[in-house]
Amino acid sequence: MPDVVFPLDSTRRFTDQDKIGHNRWHPDIPPVATLKPGDSFRVHCREWFDGEIHNDDSADDIRNAPLHIVHALSGPFAVEGAKPGDLLIVDILDLGPIPQEDSGPLAGQGWGYTGIFAKTNGGGFLTDQFPDAYKAIWDFSGQKATSRHVPHVSFTGIVHPGLMGTAPSHELLSTWNTREAALIATDPDREPALALPPEPNGAILGSLSGADFDRVAAEAARTAPPRENGGNQDIKNLTKGSRIFYPVFVDGANLSVGDLHFSQGDGEITFCGAIEMGGFIDLRVDLIPGGMETYGVSENAIFMPGNTDPQYSEWLAFSGTSVTLDGEQRYLDSQLAYQRACLHAIDYLTKFGYSPEQAYLLLGAAPIEGRLSGVVDIPNSCATVYLPTAIFDFPVAPTASGPVTIDPGIGAPRSSA
Repeated sequence: MPDVVFPLDSTRRFTDQDKIGHNRWHPDIPPVATLKPGDSFRVHCREWFDGEIHNDDSADDIRNAPLHIVHALSGPFAVEGAKPGDLLIVDILDLGPIPQEDSGPLAGQGWGYTGIFAKTNGGGFLTDQFPDAYKAIWDFSGQKATSRHVPHVSFTGIVHPGLMGTAPSHELLSTWNTREAALIATDPDREPALALPPEPNGAILGSLSGADFDRVAAEAARTAPPRENGGNQDIKNLTKGSRIFYPVFVDGANLSVGDLHFSQGDGEITFCGAIEMGGFIDLRVDLIPGGMETYGVSENAIFMPGNTDPQYSEWLAFSGTSVTLDGEQRYLDSQLAYQRACLHAIDYLTKFGYSPEQAYLLLGAAPIEGRLSGVVDIPNSCATVYLPTAIFDFPVAPTASGPVTIDPGIGAPRSSA
């Protein structure tokens, strides 16, 4: 096993550990360790809310989830010799739930969760159709996930980090804050918000204190979106065996990682759409000096996916086009087309006995595939959702005899806004 360079004690809060991580992006957050090119190492990660979500049958914790404290990131980790303009090579060697802890109060101790976030607190991809908070708990058995809240399904998780990236430079941080502030100004009272500005309340900034903490907390970017440094990309195929090439913007690169997922469907459509968990990740780092200019990788990371995905051979696919639920034609709106494909899949699954919320949670957590199938045929984009049929314990394809009726169990807990 590689050396653990960022240990976490499950009995202590994220901010009470011997090494303190962070939940904002800023170039002045000090690294917690320095690595050499070629080093392999292990990092412990806390789930993104640091234990605020519980293994129970209530969704009140999802409704009241404190978004100002996310994400709980491990790092930053400096890499000796890394300079702005380099590419940082990151190999994902292994990752999984919290080792040797298969029960306990923390997500990752044998269980994880998926949440539909309330429209007034984060929202989601289909927030207009699902404005209230819901939750599903998933139990882990090896690589398999099952849920008392979404019964009759079992699937192999594609375990991956939802968030990993390098620190921005001061110039890049300023660019982020300027452009996102301009977007917010177009509709400052929108729910959910168009973007999240810097928020000192709840900021965790490693070992910074005093005036330095106050200055950085006022400037630091939230970790919610993906950006040029990688960040919260939520790519389900970024799993074991993946190699990622991150742009380097500061000396040392200052790599951070967190937001581990046991499984996720393409798009993480419920916002907390993956199966969230804490756990471990084993990484190896190396450098390509001057690689950003050499390969033209200046704005976003590129990666080589791992090869450990579950192999599904049969799918049921649903398509959608860029026409709103009210019948308004939109021009090549691929996001709308994917929303409509998801809604078609949700409506279909309700014919077997699932509630719409159970179906929505399933699409967020299971390894569905989302594809842009046509983006040039005016006026309609076409997007598709591929649902693996083998995850169900009943026949899910259409037949002349009609859909079977399943027992939906206790259903997904709801908490109204």
